[in-house]
Amino acid sequence: MNTQIHTATVASLSVSQRVIAGVLALFLGLVLVGGVGFASDMAIHNGAHDMRHSLGFPCH
Repeated sequence: MNTQIHTATVASLSVSQRVIAGVLALFLGLVLVGGVGFASDMAIHNGAHDMRHSLGFPCH
């Protein structure tokens, strides 16, 4: 029995592409935390309450 193993090659990103990806991820995270932090729905607010406090995000 002849078994072949195929491996995928992951293209390496340049430094500028990594910086752009990091900035976009940070922006997305801040939008999500901010959106939940100032949501008027109590279910959303209470669901993320402990996480916000552990990150030092004010919600009161």
